[in-house]
Amino acid sequence: MYHRIITNANDGHKCDSISEAIIDNWLSKNKIPHERNKSYPNSKHLADWILPEKNIFVEYFGLARDSKRYDETIKLKRNICRKSGIKLIEIYPENVYPVLSLDKILKRA
Repeated sequence: MYHRIITNANDGHKCDSISEAIIDNWLSKNKIPHERNKSYPNSKHLADWILPEKNIFVEYFGLARDSKRYDETIKLKRNICRKSGIKLIEIYPENVYPVLSLDKILKRA
């Protein structure tokens, strides 16, 4: 069972996990403007981050492949972005551990 560990990122953002704090800190360190927990269009779902200057949503899908329900939510978020013309950047645990590979994923944002 997943247990949230609310963690503060260096910029004061509240994150739902240490992994999210690592990502948020990377965004800050690389001077990428970002906001937390923004709503998807016409949905109750929230994006982990939005890069407002580029209208890009960033998600940390830390529980991908752990449950069918979570994987269905991933598909739903992808579809909302596709239909709304929003770019979605997906980050997975293997992009954070054991080696941080956010440069490859987020530098092209």
